[in-house]
Amino acid sequence: MAEQGDHGDSGDRTARQDDVPAYRTIRVTALEQPVAALADVEAWRARDTYPDIRFAGGPVFGVAREREEGGWELHPYFCGLTPQDARDSLGSHFRMLAREAERAGDGVAREAAAWAVERMDREPLDELTVRGDRYRVVRAERFIRTGPDGPEPPRPTDLDPGEVGRAREVPDPTAGFVVDPVNATGMSEGILKLELLGGLRPKDSVPPEVRADALRAAETHPGGVLLPATFMTAEYEEGRWRPESSGISTTPQDSRDGLALALRVMMPWQLGLGPEAQREYARAADRLDAERADELEVAGRRFRTVRVERLVRIGADGPEGPRPSDPDPDPPPGVHAEQLRAQGLLDDDEDEPLELDEQTQELARRFEEEALRRRKLLGEA
Repeated sequence: MAEQGDHGDSGDRTARQDDVPAYRTIRVTALEQPVAALADVEAWRARDTYPDIRFAGGPVFGVAREREEGGWELHPYFCGLTPQDARDSLGSHFRMLAREAERAGDGVAREAAAWAVERMDREPLDELTVRGDRYRVVRAERFIRTGPDGPEPPRPTDLDPGEVGRAREVPDPTAGFVVDPVNATGMSEGILKLELLGGLRPKDSVPPEVRADALRAAETHPGGVLLPATFMTAEYEEGRWRPESSGISTTPQDSRDGLALALRVMMPWQLGLGPEAQREYARAADRLDAERADELEVAGRRFRTVRVERLVRIGADGPEGPRPSDPDPDPPPGVHAEQLRAQGLLDDDEDEPLELDEQTQELARRFEEEALRRRKLLGEA
């Protein structure tokens, strides 16, 4: 499917479409794999049940490496809430490469990786080439579908292999995903991409610089690729659904595990609940574990696991990086450490443990109790 705006007779139009860059096209094909075909059917049905598309909070950021054969391969955990989160992840990748090179006795590779670590520790770099490999911090916008019944929950074809309490052990579906507009999609995904690429936040809902960056991105990065969905927990209150989590859970069970932990630990602590109310929240968490449900009610509160779409914009030079207006409050780790030392908040020679206030100690105790309960349940203690 070529971009909108072609004119003229069919022969001229076909010739021009052949010259259209891949990043300005949406390739649609019939899906041969049964699961992929079923997923495309479910996506089409979702258009009827959840017809509205809304932005789901701010963007997320991850790391990609350009491939010689085309496209950009994503690193695991495309879930940074700021560009610096992704830069820190890239710095960790270079540290791993340096250790591997040292074990292998490859001094040249170790030196190159150490050079990259030093730069990532000191500079807010969104792109770096190391030994011919080009890395980039990549930006994805997030969306949810919603309808009269509220936001869309997970679909039956969404991968959900993790056991209760162990969903974090499941490999990230995004790891190794190739961002390449040449790859064809099903009809439903192709239409969704076209809709999302045209999405723009209402004028009065964001600062002028945010809207200006979005309009500029539509020109510089007119194409797009959908990543595997992520999931969040939302709560229904005061007549609307509000996000209860960050929306970066890689599977539905990962999101449920996060809600169960909140019900057993965070919410009782935050609300100062008494023993009976705490038991009510714990029983609700037990039901969630047993039923793996996508919706839960407890103490008059209603929670739902919500499906989140992610779109990476594509331009002539590949996927879009961070925008100037994206919040990016944290400096690189080396710079941050120097700032803390200058403020007297970091002492490299200090051996004494950090003293926690009574309230924080209580929270730590609750987490320890929950961790022990989990280990016993899983037969690990």
